[in-house]
Amino acid sequence: MKKASSIAILLLMLASQVFAGNDTKSADKLFKQKGEYETALQEYKKVLESATNKAYVNAQIGECYRLSNRIAEAAPFYKAALDLNYKADSILFQYAFALKASGNYADAKAAFKNYSSHGGKPARVDRSLKEIDNLNKIDELMKKKFWYEISNLEAVNTPGSEFGPVLFEDQVYFASTKGTSAVYGATGTPFTNIFSYKVGGDATAITELPVINQAGRHEASPTFSKDGKMMIFARSNDGNRKTHREVCLYMSRNNGTAWSEPELMSINDVDFWNGAPCLSPDGKSLYFASNRKGGKGGLDIYRSKLDESGKWGKPSNLGESINTAGDESFPMITEDGKLYFSSDGQPTIGGLDIFVASKKGDNTIVENLGTGINTVNDDFGLTLKTPTEGYFSSNRAGGKGDDDIYYFRDGKNDPRIVKFNTSGQLLSRIDKAETPAGGMNVKLLDDKGAVVGETTTDAEGKFTFPMEPSKNYVFYVEKEQYLTLRQPFSTVGKAPAYEELTQKETTIDLTSKLVMDKIKLQQTFVVENINYDYDKSDIRPDAALELDKIVQFLQDNPTITIELSSHTDSRGDDTYNLKLSQKRAETSKTYIVSKGVKGLRITSIGYGETKPLIVDAATEEDFQKNRRTEFKVIKVAGMK
Repeated sequence: MKKASSIAILLLMLASQVFAGNDTKSADKLFKQKGEYETALQEYKKVLESATNKAYVNAQIGECYRLSNRIAEAAPFYKAALDLNYKADSILFQYAFALKASGNYADAKAAFKNYSSHGGKPARVDRSLKEIDNLNKIDELMKKKFWYEISNLEAVNTPGSEFGPVLFEDQVYFASTKGTSAVYGATGTPFTNIFSYKVGGDATAITELPVINQAGRHEASPTFSKDGKMMIFARSNDGNRKTHREVCLYMSRNNGTAWSEPELMSINDVDFWNGAPCLSPDGKSLYFASNRKGGKGGLDIYRSKLDESGKWGKPSNLGESINTAGDESFPMITEDGKLYFSSDGQPTIGGLDIFVASKKGDNTIVENLGTGINTVNDDFGLTLKTPTEGYFSSNRAGGKGDDDIYYFRDGKNDPRIVKFNTSGQLLSRIDKAETPAGGMNVKLLDDKGAVVGETTTDAEGKFTFPMEPSKNYVFYVEKEQYLTLRQPFSTVGKAPAYEELTQKETTIDLTSKLVMDKIKLQQTFVVENINYDYDKSDIRPDAALELDKIVQFLQDNPTITIELSSHTDSRGDDTYNLKLSQKRAETSKTYIVSKGVKGLRITSIGYGETKPLIVDAATEEDFQKNRRTEFKVIKVAGMK
């Protein structure tokens, strides 16, 4: 059920210790003994001007607003009471929450700091310190905006209250105050019943659930087994607290034509609130909210598992990663194990916000859905139709009534576009000195070698290319007397996760540094991973890949002639190793020539074991490193 009728207003207030005088006797009775906050509110307002203790009356008006789910409206009355030196500890505490619910974050933080310094309840001090930390995250939360399209489900909503949508098959089930004349004194609004709405229909597509709804009780938050034969829902008492004091979970079964008389479930703690149930997709776990003893604060989310005999086990608290000193409710579990829930204790924008919790290894990561869904008001009770669309309830401004049901759709058909803008600098390197290479032509190649971009560097060697996400590129630069530059660049994995994108189109700036080397005679290049099996000269598949790089080098630098050398390890006869290395060098040359390079540009020499990289080789890894291929520049056309 909604926060007003199922969280706050059903929790009894401690009687005030401040003498108010006979002028509030009627209002006090409605407030303290009957919990009829809306009626009491009107009585307090009548006597406010003439009251002998205006501080107390203002405080009580604020409490009536808070306990009937209108805490933002309580703020000016709390302030009036405090300005009149009202001493109640709870008012000082609740005033900070009222300011937060009004969107007045700076004053709310100041009020929480004030309570943390002057408040008299350790638990409230701890909560105030936590709220200060939460408010420090407001700027970050406000920036986190998902591109949801949200619309009021007008066919369902009325001037009353509709909340807690649950999607099952082609029906949206929800709680509503429509159609009932009996008034719940705490809120001054009718009791809630469960209705169903056929998706896509108009107001005539709404039906009330027979048997389930009872006069003088609240019913809300149905959840269904996968086959639709079992329903669990929340129901309040009828004013008689002998069966249960507040709200409890009931179960009903469908025989194909009708629902059975609901039965009180054994997992309830009848002395406390139990509601907002949700079955897991496999039907083996039931999640629900309760303020029973042993929790982390107000309402916590619990889970009960179905055993092999078909009985629900003892509920377990989901723990402090989910539950806080505030209220957590309206759990909804998805096929992939994500838990959506509402909370006012996690870092929120205002009142209740909707969060999603997911497992990453052994950790539970909780995320606020951001301003795309959440507002300064209460946002709660999300249900998914698909991974990118669904329904939720909110009492945000602009609705048709109190709580309304909203449809949301993520931008699935309007995908968020990610573009890359890569800025680079081209440098010329002679020995170790690097200088900007201005006026140079830089080409951008795709992964197939086709030119997809071309530009000229400015005086500082700088250039820019637009790029696409998840693409592999190559920067290509050639200059006389310099080694042709072919440098890979990739945007793969550099785009933010989809849920982190805050705009429909996002441009990400990347950088790259390119260095062209002046050709030097006798410059040696060690080619990695051209290895040979012991006592063999065959070209292994892994070696072929590396030899292809030499082919590319020679094709990119057609004026260069190289010496291709092969080396063995120190095992075996020296003379034999010389012959083996020569054979390996010639085999490598033959491979390169087969790829179209002229043989006159390659001199192949075997050095045997005479030039080891690791002189005292002892392991197989050392020996393999010594069995290598290198090449060095021995001639450049036009260079002396």
